[in-house]
Amino acid sequence: MSWSPVGGAAPATPPYAAPSAAAAAPARRSASRFAHLRSRLELPLARRATGLLDGRHRSILQGHGQDFDDLSLYSPGDDVGDIDWKSSARAGIPVIRRFVRQSNLSLVLAVDTGRTMAAAAAGGETKGAVALDAATLVAYLARDRGDRVALVAGDEERLVQLPPRAGTGHLELLLRHVERAYEVKAPPSDVGRLLARVGALTRRSLVVLVTDEANPTVAHHDALKTVCLHHEVLVIAVADADPFEAVPGTTRDVGDGWAVPAWLRGRDDVRRAAAAARA
Repeated sequence: MSWSPVGGAAPATPPYAAPSAAAAAPARRSASRFAHLRSRLELPLARRATGLLDGRHRSILQGHGQDFDDLSLYSPGDDVGDIDWKSSARAGIPVIRRFVRQSNLSLVLAVDTGRTMAAAAAGGETKGAVALDAATLVAYLARDRGDRVALVAGDEERLVQLPPRAGTGHLELLLRHVERAYEVKAPPSDVGRLLARVGALTRRSLVVLVTDEANPTVAHHDALKTVCLHHEVLVIAVADADPFEAVPGTTRDVGDGWAVPAWLRGRDDVRRAAAAARA
C-alpha cells in the first residue's frame, strides 16, 4: 500500500483554463530540471552519486573493447584471460593483449509511473517528486560523462519510450515526460511490463529502474533476470511515508482509498510492528 495524507481541500481551478502566452513564457524559461537540480545539489551528494555511476561504468565495461592496441608484459592484478599464450610461449614470460576501452555507454531510465508514485514519500513530499529528482541527477551525471540517455516509462496502461540521445534539450524533454506522468489518477503500476520492454533492448546499457520500495517483487524475478543478462541494472526504490505517523488530516491508501483509523496513528507499538513487517 502507498499512503497519502489528505488535508483541507485546495481552492478549485477552472479545469480547462489555459494560461496566457505572457504568463506561460516565464514558466517555460524557469522550467529547467537541471537548473532546479543545480540550485539544490550539494557536493557530498554529487560525489557519492558520481562514484556510484563510475562503479557501474567499470562493471559494464569489464572485458575488452573492439580495437586491439598493443601487447604488454603481464603484471599482478591483470586479468589472466587477457594472456596471449602464443606470444607468451615465444617470449618465455607472460604477455597480455591490451585493447582500446570504450568510456561511454547508453543509459536507460526505466521509470515506474503508476499511481503509487503519487503517494507520500518518507520525507513528506510525493514519491514522484523524489523519483524525478533521482532521475534528474542520474541524467545530469550521464550528460557530463558524454553518455546517451534513453527513457522507458510506463504503468499498466501507458508506455513511453524515447531513444538514447545526448544533449541537454533531449534530457529536459525526457524528464518532462516523466514529470507529467505522475498523478494520483494514473493507472496502477506494472513493473513487469516495464522490465519486459527494457529486456527487449538489444544494445547493452546501464539500466536505472526508478520505482517505489514495494518493487521489484518475486513476481518480477524472471523479467528482471532477463534484463540482467543483457544489461547492468541499478534500482532506485523510493520509500513510503509511515502511515501510522501522527499527522494532521486523514491518511489514505492511494490504491483503494482506505483510511488509517485515528486510534492507530501515533502508537509506537503499532509503528514498531509495521517496521518489523516491512523489514
